[in-house]
Amino acid sequence: MLNNLTSLAALIVTELPDPGRGTQPPGTEGITTIVQWVAWIAAALCLIGALIAGGMMAVQLNRGSGGESVARLGWALVGAVVVGAAAALVGALI
Repeated sequence: MLNNLTSLAALIVTELPDPGRGTQPPGTEGITTIVQWVAWIAAALCLIGALIAGGMMAVQLNRGSGGESVARLGWALVGAVVVGAAAALVGALI
């Protein structure tokens, strides 16, 4: 079954159309730098959020309310997935 899923994923990737983005216009290097900084900051914030949620889970586990922090950790991880897949998501919509 895993082999079938792997081959299906490979087929989907090879069948994706290339939107022909072309080359970057001259003078837009600053925009690329800003986007890279924002992506780095967003990834760092997701990491910090996951660390804080993990710490809160450890502290609240002793108090018997550790389950509330699981949602915080889940949202931090969802944010990390969105940040990591942002370029692919935008590219799919273009």
